[in-house]
Amino acid sequence: MTNPPPTLREYDVSARSTDLFGRVLCGARDHHFVIDGPIQNDCPGEEITPAEAFLSGVAACGVELMHVIARDQQLNLERVAVKIHGEVDRSKQRRDDVTTFSSVRFDVTLWGVSQAEAGTVVDGFRRRCPLFGSLSVATSDVKVEYKIV
Repeated sequence: MTNPPPTLREYDVSARSTDLFGRVLCGARDHHFVIDGPIQNDCPGEEITPAEAFLSGVAACGVELMHVIARDQQLNLERVAVKIHGEVDRSKQRRDDVTTFSSVRFDVTLWGVSQAEAGTVVDGFRRRCPLFGSLSVATSDVKVEYKIV
């Protein structure tokens, strides 16, 4: 078996319904987790929703990649924290054939780097994270702000 090229990343996940309406059992590799549909859809809304899971993935990708970029550039990045706020307003959609986020706000806090270095790692994340890339091309109002501590 040949190894895939180093530029290729592949992901396999699964999801299936459960006996409780609106509750979904998900899996990735040998990890399992539950996602609930939102209460607005008459679903349980007790576990995280699909939108929250997606935004969590974007935030996690950001934290991880900013550390990788800082390491690769030999920057002294100590910590990263990302908070994301997303809104879906069905009356403010870019397209009429799909529903997307209407706006997304990223607040990034970085420790141990200069303002210029922070800009470098944040810009690197924006270019490299496929989740952020997918979100940013689909959402008309994406703002990323960062501060150093």
